Amino acid sequence: MNVQPRKLGFVVNPIAGMGGRVGLKGTDGEEILRKAIELGAEPLAPARAREALEALRTVKDVIQLVTYPHEMGEDVARGCGFDPTVIGSITPGKTTAEDTKKAVGEMRNLKVSLILFVGGDGTARNVYEAAGEDVPVLGVPAGVKVHSSVFAVNPRAAAVMAVRFLLEGLPLKETEVMDVDEEAFREGRVSARLYGYMLTPYEPTLIQGTKIASPTSEMEMQNQAAVAIYIIEEMKPDILYIIGPGTTTRTIGDLLDKKKTLLGVDLFQNKKMVAKDVNEAETLKAVKGKEAQIIVTPIGGQGFIFGRGNQQISPKVIREVGLDNIIVIATKHKLSSLKSLRVDTGDSRLDGELRGYRKVITDYREERMVRVE
Repeated sequence: MNVQPRKLGFVVNPIAGMGGRVGLKGTDGEEILRKAIELGAEPLAPARAREALEALRTVKDVIQLVTYPHEMGEDVARGCGFDPTVIGSITPGKTTAEDTKKAVGEMRNLKVSLILFVGGDGTARNVYEAAGEDVPVLGVPAGVKVHSSVFAVNPRAAAVMAVRFLLEGLPLKETEVMDVDEEAFREGRVSARLYGYMLTPYEPTLIQGTKIASPTSEMEMQNQAAVAIYIIEEMKPDILYIIGPGTTTRTIGDLLDKKKTLLGVDLFQNKKMVAKDVNEAETLKAVKGKEAQIIVTPIGGQGFIFGRGNQQISPKVIREVGLDNIIVIATKHKLSSLKSLRVDTGDSRLDGELRGYRKVITDYREERMVRVE
């Protein structure tokens, strides 16, 4: 008896994540996309899609890949050796949120077993509006804002989960679709909203959690201040410090009487801010020929130190600075909620080099060794 192959829907938002490395904190809206392109942004989603599909090639003969034309899935699928079923139509080079919704709606009507989409929180919202809880979905992270828990921790993890769900019966769980107001985000305010829930395959080590906001208790603020004081005392003359986003890192600027951006990357030297809210290109120019260090803090509830909200600190920047010149800071409360730290830089080789145990500064002259997965 012939067994019909399981249908896997595959949707790519080709512009997802383009605002990250150029410091725009998102790519929602035509004006922001235009600005991102003017700043030299390059598409990141196709590479993330390719990484996921490469990991799915071993089962390409036992699944039926259903996708949308051209850059919304067909191109990368054929490039990875798939012979996909292509549905719908688009205007190449001018895809919109409506195209994503149409693709998901048509795949739902075709009764695909799972929809694998590539994008960020904005894409997740579009998928939710078209799919609801009628069909299981799973996100391949490719956006700037990846707060939702519908995403796997990286593209390969998404592929592993998809295979296990389609062929082995991985359980499903209701997961949150979150998004933030990008305008508020660019102004340094996180205005997050829960839009709904979708069913996703569940494997706790491979699916990311929802981002958790930092508490504002007096004890937490004292811990942040103690960490910041220690960092300031240890700052060396003439070293360029690339300081990533977060409330703990912002406290460093507060204690230096400099207004650090909460959600951006800033440069400090000799305990003075020398550049504010920089993008990848500006950071690379600043570190050229200089000794530099990177200071980052993990995202609460998720544990990512690279690849979520700080894409300006790109693989090129990390390699230019050097893996030994990364300083991780976190309060004891934040660290207690994390089983490990995570990285998802978009460069799988670099991710592998960053894995292992890394020192995390948790208080004044207090450190812990924490595993990076």
